[in-house]
Amino acid sequence: MEEYAREPCPWRIVDDCGGAFTMGIIGGGVFQAIKGFRNSPSGINHRLRGSMTAIRTKAPQFGGNFAAWGALFSMIDCGMVKIRGKEDPWNTITSGAVAGAVLATRNGPWAMLGSAAVGGVLLALMEGAGIFFNKYASSQIPTGPQFAEEPAPAPMSAPGFGDYRQYQ
Repeated sequence: MEEYAREPCPWRIVDDCGGAFTMGIIGGGVFQAIKGFRNSPSGINHRLRGSMTAIRTKAPQFGGNFAAWGALFSMIDCGMVKIRGKEDPWNTITSGAVAGAVLATRNGPWAMLGSAAVGGVLLALMEGAGIFFNKYASSQIPTGPQFAEEPAPAPMSAPGFGDYRQYQ
């Protein structure tokens, strides 16, 4: 399947970790900007300062947490590819579930089970949406000839001073 043509496994881990870190920094920055603005005392200067303080202190934590999840997910995904010998949506879904369970290990078996279910379901929804959109987009591409054969040009009379048919 061509939608799974990605970087080779050692580089995929670094790539996914960096992408997850970036996503966490940006998303965490937006979330913390709103939260810091709302939780600050009244006055625009206080609110903007509170927003920037929240971004500076909390956004890197979001980025680090996302990067840890991305790295763990990619390591499990690469292990699944190596063990199973093929890349398909089941590797991604299983990797999401296992990564969720591993990251919730400190909270006990029930938390692991819940996080595994959430991770697996979210990645199944994302994979399903990706497959659906790929099939929908590929059905929009015409497979037959795109243009009908053009008729042969009509013979033109000798061009003269008053002949403007070439401009029509």
